[in-house]
Amino acid sequence: MEKADIESIPVQKTFEIKDEKDAYDAAEEMVQIGFYKEKKGFKVLMPKESEKIAKRIGYIVTTTVTSGLRKENQHRDIRYWTYHHDKEHYAIVLVSSKVFDELDF
Repeated sequence: MEKADIESIPVQKTFEIKDEKDAYDAAEEMVQIGFYKEKKGFKVLMPKESEKIAKRIGYIVTTTVTSGLRKENQHRDIRYWTYHHDKEHYAIVLVSSKVFDELDF
């Protein structure tokens, strides 16, 4: 998918994450809000200043969301894309596969 396609996915909440603790908190909040109540996803903004930290944040978010959904007995079929959002941020957009298919992307 192209950046323009990814950015056209409706987002119900954007999280700006600066460190690993923020990543865990954001992932837990995404699970609490849920991926299936609205036909929208979530966006996570990560700092570009350290690629190592951005990779760690991305890993924490994706694995914590998956394990959180499993613990809550929710469907874990989540799609996500990572891209260069702007000069200062990488971004991940997470959305359920069902919602993604319903939005005809």
